[in-house]
Amino acid sequence: MINEMNKEPVVLQVLPEMETGGVETGTVEIAAGLTEKGIKNFVASQGGRLTYELDKLKVKHLTLPLKSKNIFTMLSNAKKLEKFIKENGINIVHARSRAPAWSAYWAAKRAGVKFMTTYHGTYGLGFGGIKKLYNRVMTYGERVIVISNHIKNHVLSNYKVDEKKLRLVFRCVDVAKYAPEAVSQERMINKIHDYNIAEDKPVILLPGRITRWKGQHLLIEALHLMKNQNYYCIIAGADQGRYKYLEYLKKLVQKYNLQDRVGFFGAYVDAPALMMVSNVILSTAIEPEAFGRIAIEGQAMGKIVIASNIGGSLDNTIDGVSGRLFASNNAQSLADALDWALELPEDEKQKISRAAIKNARDNFTKQIMCDKTIAVYQELINE
Repeated sequence: MINEMNKEPVVLQVLPEMETGGVETGTVEIAAGLTEKGIKNFVASQGGRLTYELDKLKVKHLTLPLKSKNIFTMLSNAKKLEKFIKENGINIVHARSRAPAWSAYWAAKRAGVKFMTTYHGTYGLGFGGIKKLYNRVMTYGERVIVISNHIKNHVLSNYKVDEKKLRLVFRCVDVAKYAPEAVSQERMINKIHDYNIAEDKPVILLPGRITRWKGQHLLIEALHLMKNQNYYCIIAGADQGRYKYLEYLKKLVQKYNLQDRVGFFGAYVDAPALMMVSNVILSTAIEPEAFGRIAIEGQAMGKIVIASNIGGSLDNTIDGVSGRLFASNNAQSLADALDWALELPEDEKQKISRAAIKNARDNFTKQIMCDKTIAVYQELINE
């Protein structure tokens, strides 16, 4: 039996899998933060590459088919989670995604322990809002962490939730990794070679997977509308099978005769080095991003960041101070912002660079995210 007088959190994080991604990375970061403070914690998922990171931390991982949406599998998962909770003295179950959240919720209720969630994205509502029934488990937490004001507003607008149980905890950037001083000259030279970067042209970088909502087509339209044509634009990201959209983008480049100024490079590695050899970092989403990690990574690198004025960018980019916001899905507004960035006097660039780094380090570090999350655990367990 769990000791009800125990005021030390013992946490189980539950998610679909431990492959690469924001939810997975955040899970490892929280596990590390808990371990560093001597707080016992566990993770349950279907498994994946990042379980090796948990092994390094000596955090026990329970492997279950938690990615499954099959009701019988979900019920089976709930029974196994309940057993695991009781065996390990867990008193807080923290769910991070919908399918495993149902199993985690049932298990937590049967085990008589606290249940909480992190609402990571604007889950689709389906035709006539039919998916709300499935999504609403993410609002069942006794505390619900929302990762941006955009997500907070989405939850309040679409579900009957007491605002008092919501806790705003921004996602983070690894400021040890994303820092100008952390990137060696050798890594920069490698990127200059890999991406055919000329010394005499400023570099515009749009990183992120190739998909329409990320706005690569909007960028190409904006490049065509710009007054300043002295640049080299890198569009870096995996197409993930979206061949038709990639082909459309390449035809758009040809249509505007931008072949010499725009390059498509597919999946990329060493994002900090790629950002370091760039002058302007873009986040051109035409639909709201839950948080928008690229914008804050670019700021942490001291670069001029231009982002859509929707979603998480409204939280992480201070317009005119740490970067520039443009009117979402407006090619002319993006073109104007790019012209502004390329024509900035050197002293203004340095001023924005310093403000951008300060914004990232003051508000969006792993330490801040972990401390705020652990504070939610402590608050919950002390009720």
